[in-house]
Amino acid sequence: MEHTSFSKLNMHPDLLNNLESLSYHEMTPIQARSLPDILAGKDVIGQGKTGSGKTAAFGLGLLQKLDLKQYKIQSLVLCPTRELADQVTKEIRRLARQMPNVKVLTLCGGMPFGPQVGSLEHGAHIIVGTPGRIEDHLSRSTLSLKDVNTLVLDEADRMLDMGFQASVDHIVDQIPKWRQTLLFSATFPDQIQAIVKRIMLKPIMVKVESTHDSNTISQHFYNVDDFKQSVIGLRLLLLKHKPESSVVFCNTKKETLDITNELNQNGFSALALNGDLEQWDRDQTLVRFANKSISILVATDVAARGLDIDALDAVFNFQLPHEPDTYVHRIGRTGRAGSTGSSFTLHNGNAYKLTMLSDYIKTPIKSEALPDAILLKNHPAKPLMATLQIGGGKKQKVRPGDILGALTGGNGITGKQVGKIQILDNWAYVAVSQSIVKIALKKLSEGTLKGRSFRVRLI
Repeated sequence: MEHTSFSKLNMHPDLLNNLESLSYHEMTPIQARSLPDILAGKDVIGQGKTGSGKTAAFGLGLLQKLDLKQYKIQSLVLCPTRELADQVTKEIRRLARQMPNVKVLTLCGGMPFGPQVGSLEHGAHIIVGTPGRIEDHLSRSTLSLKDVNTLVLDEADRMLDMGFQASVDHIVDQIPKWRQTLLFSATFPDQIQAIVKRIMLKPIMVKVESTHDSNTISQHFYNVDDFKQSVIGLRLLLLKHKPESSVVFCNTKKETLDITNELNQNGFSALALNGDLEQWDRDQTLVRFANKSISILVATDVAARGLDIDALDAVFNFQLPHEPDTYVHRIGRTGRAGSTGSSFTLHNGNAYKLTMLSDYIKTPIKSEALPDAILLKNHPAKPLMATLQIGGGKKQKVRPGDILGALTGGNGITGKQVGKIQILDNWAYVAVSQSIVKIALKKLSEGTLKGRSFRVRLI
């Protein structure tokens, strides 16, 4: 049984009194599991969704450790967006209300640089910021991290989604090795695991499941007669379940093209992924699928090999694969990171293949009826995001922070309306909410990145 009362923790009386005045009595699950280790100075990985109470968990850890007599930057919190950085700063200030003269400074892109330099000259204890702007200050020597003893990466998965890995690596290199590192992330893709190995020391893993904590995949099977009925079946299942992102697996390249055409003609947003694609087209297809501006990828097994696609809502098998282990590999791409997933398989009733598969997965296979054909009158849901392509990339020294700053500087666009940012050698891609495509195009086309104008287009 976990102790869930804050008063049981070995913390500064000012902090405990303040928690009492804020009516923070009981710890949330992530706080109860992570705070004792955070306060003990250990490296901690916290996996939990937004709203789990993680900000207070690391905020209390930072404040407990602060030496207020030392007017130096002792803690750095990295956040993916300006909005999150502002929220974190507010929460840390709330937690520090009864501690005298704690100085928390926010450094984010999209804000004037000069006033930030002035604030830094006055000194601070805790810096909360976005990777691009922190990196800018480091490169201009307006910020020193040599006294930092605690580093926090908040929403680390979103930071990597937005293309900040190189910036994070550069920043971490400027911080003393003997620091404490705390990393919080809703999901745990391979990229995060690689970062953990590189920057953390014997981290304690704290995982708080979301309300549905079963890592199960619900499997459904449907008997269809021919290609035409399979396409109708696929459309019905997509219309009924409305997955935000899904992969339709096919056995041949020709099928990927035929099915993609059928889906697009009927109002869905689909792209084909097969071995005939040029690298350029493949990159662009994967960028658009990963950033949610295309919701359906129609792929062969070979083309999908090595894809790092997390958080798929559903996998569709247009027909049974040739081998049972291929089936298991396909459906294993959904239901990751503690979420539930669904797989839907269309088949022609081949008794031998179905028995082989049933024996392999140790589950009886029962075919269900397809959803009612009346659903075909409905319009498919449109993707939430759109992709803008910028005619400059790594070779032109364009960085994610430049793009995020150009979009969110001034008025009209918030960090929440900006999705994945991916930078290739000579191109960059940024996902933006469908509702702000025109404003985003105007801002990027008329503004500058790195003092230069680049061509921008909607793809």
